[in-house]
Amino acid sequence: MKKTAITAAPIAPVLAERWSPRAFDETHTLSQHEALSILEAGRWAPSSMNGQPWRFSLLNRGDALWQKVAEKGLSGFNKAWAPRASALLVVSVKTQNPDGSPWLGAHYDAGLSVAQMCIQAEELGLRTHQMGGFVKDAVHKILDLADDLEVLVVVAIGKQAPADTLEGPAAEREVQARVRHELDEIVLHGKP
Repeated sequence: MKKTAITAAPIAPVLAERWSPRAFDETHTLSQHEALSILEAGRWAPSSMNGQPWRFSLLNRGDALWQKVAEKGLSGFNKAWAPRASALLVVSVKTQNPDGSPWLGAHYDAGLSVAQMCIQAEELGLRTHQMGGFVKDAVHKILDLADDLEVLVVVAIGKQAPADTLEGPAAEREVQARVRHELDEIVLHGKP
């Protein structure tokens, strides 16, 4: 299923085609090439002072850590559909500079890395779905992360499956049209 963005001006096809499905092909396995390509895209994201505050935990479906995060780390209705994805990418961020002061731009920088990984996955013919519905403390503990890391997001990665593989609210959301605020609503100054 395609949901090409309707835009006021042309944008790169990889951006126009990107959306966040919940229907994933549970027979697809993320290849080493795909995984490395996605992680490299995140690694090469811009960051303030080249600090690179992001940390990635790539969990492949069926692995022990993947199983624990899928069962105990995901919450709400994400538990129903996300385990069908080929992998779960947990993105964490360092919260302190080396001198112990707060790393103020870390969340922004990590967001840039996630955006690049999602676009790279799209370029590879894969789909991603970023989730805020997870238990931060549980995921942090399952992955045995350092105290100075904060779990930001869990991203499902895989091949898209037909919408009819879903049930209930997930199926309803899968077929809804994509919508965004109009540019007039979000551009405050310097309107085209």
